[in-house]
Amino acid sequence: MSNTAYGLSVDAAHAEKLAHFWAEALGQDVAPGANPPFATLAPDGATPRLSIHQVPEPQSVKNRLHLDLISPLFEAEPQRLIVLGASRIRDVTQGFARWTTFADPEGNEFDLITGRDMKGSQGECTRVRANASATRSPGSTEAQELK
Repeated sequence: MSNTAYGLSVDAAHAEKLAHFWAEALGQDVAPGANPPFATLAPDGATPRLSIHQVPEPQSVKNRLHLDLISPLFEAEPQRLIVLGASRIRDVTQGFARWTTFADPEGNEFDLITGRDMKGSQGECTRVRANASATRSPGSTEAQELK
């Protein structure tokens, strides 16, 4: 027997407010019934369910799981995310991989990655992941190769 990933959950001080940030960032809608303790993005059938849950404690350490966003407008997208409330943390280039790390309005980190494959031409994110798995060096992880 195996499990199926249903979605991702993000902790927040104010779930509804943070859900509106993520809805704008991802081009989705906040599902009906959103309120300060719980909100979810309306399912679109193409992406995992993203829910925001109010928690009593503030974020105290770097989150170990984060979202990777991809955009065909990599050069312009950082400014749009900043206007929405994100904070730019750092820009990284490793080989053909390039990304910018941001924090959402509550400090949860996420990355914006380029839409380029391992050869540097325009490609799909799934192609990048397939190529990375095939070219991964011994002892490295897929995340190290992609990031």
